[in-house]
Amino acid sequence: MKYLVIAAFIAILGSLGAALLFMMRGGTANPADSEASPRKNHMARALAFRVGFSILLFVVVLVSYWMGWIQPTGVPMQP
Repeated sequence: MKYLVIAAFIAILGSLGAALLFMMRGGTANPADSEASPRKNHMARALAFRVGFSILLFVVVLVSYWMGWIQPTGVPMQP
């Protein structure tokens, strides 16, 4: 389970880095050439993948808790 979470975090950070790279490169030289430049589409797609990876990680952790594959640790709850 630890390796799955680590892989998900790497995918999230990689997607965020790719979006940053596409944002820093910018779009076309002349904005009047096209309404949406291909690089902006790549940036939006990379950010969408990041959101998807984050939601998938949350769902996997939630299902793993429900199935008993992971146990909560930390400060015990006291009434």
